[in-house]
Amino acid sequence: MSTGDAAGPVRDLAEMTVGQWYAWSGGWVLLLVPQLWTAVTVDRPVGLRVLLVLALLGYGACYLHGLYIAVKRRSAWFSVALIATMAVLWAVGFVGLGAGDGSRLYTVAFVVVAVGILTSPPHGPPATLLTAVAALGVAWALGQEIGWDEVFAMVALGLGMIAVFALVRGNSELREAREELATMAVTAERERMARDLHDVLGHSLTTITVKAGLARRLLESGAHDRAAVEVADVESLGRQALADVRSTVAANRVTSLAAELAGAREALRAAEITADLPHAVDDVPGERQQAFAHVVREGVTNVIRHSGAGRCTIRLTPESVEVVDDGGGGTGVPGNGITGLGERLAAAGGRVEAGPVPGGGYRLRAECVPASRRVRSGPA
Repeated sequence: MSTGDAAGPVRDLAEMTVGQWYAWSGGWVLLLVPQLWTAVTVDRPVGLRVLLVLALLGYGACYLHGLYIAVKRRSAWFSVALIATMAVLWAVGFVGLGAGDGSRLYTVAFVVVAVGILTSPPHGPPATLLTAVAALGVAWALGQEIGWDEVFAMVALGLGMIAVFALVRGNSELREAREELATMAVTAERERMARDLHDVLGHSLTTITVKAGLARRLLESGAHDRAAVEVADVESLGRQALADVRSTVAANRVTSLAAELAGAREALRAAEITADLPHAVDDVPGERQQAFAHVVREGVTNVIRHSGAGRCTIRLTPESVEVVDDGGGGTGVPGNGITGLGERLAAAGGRVEAGPVPGGGYRLRAECVPASRRVRSGPA
């Protein structure tokens, strides 16, 4: 019996309100109306007819409302008690109305449905089929003549219920998969935005801070003209950062490797760090330039903010980019920016390495390996 987490039809039905449940199951209970009419008009003592009517009403109530409570509670004991009660009430009505009428045999479908709904998926199909077959045995024991028509009909009933619940479970799994994909898409979008905002604001605000500090020192030394140039750069950088944030939110920002190298040269100059940078990016394939641009941005930002370096070198090849400084070397523990770079490069079939260099300094290296070299051929 189902306990704990709901699955398949149980989860679907447990989410229904009482009104939705009655609308879903109420129509089936109408199939008991002919049996109720027979119970009222059957040639039996009045007391027995009242008992039969009560048994049929109880049978319908167990299906209509008891099954709803069982689905909500998800209690194994309650589920077993409900199915047993329904089976007894069905047998009482079957005997009292006369076992000779084979049409009453099929009212066991309500018990079969309850078993299919309340039994856990691994055991549901065999339990459903066994319930339908067991009804044949009960009917035979109570005097019903069982022919091949009844056998085939009850087996078909059991198999039909199994197919219905398999379809319901399949639909439930598809909905869960859609919900999971939607959640993953939202999570991926949040991660992308967080990563892009980190790249944009981390670099821009670092450069603005460095240039503002340089402008303050120039003002204090009386070099007002140079200070005015730096302040103008700060204003320009602020406008560019705002535009980048807007583009990031709109998911249409494209990072240029050449522009990042030019910005890195200017930011390192303002931070009074000697820059040894490549002068051209023509050797780098176009599909890698954006990923390498993010590496340059993150690497230079970290050099300015954390390293205390006097020199920063950027080496560029068609397959790799490397940012090296002669600073304190860092802790070797990757931060959010390095982690984000790893995700970007992994999507492009590359990898990122970062850590202190022997003899002092820190190195950030990213490499994109061509697909032909990533696929390893089999033995010759």
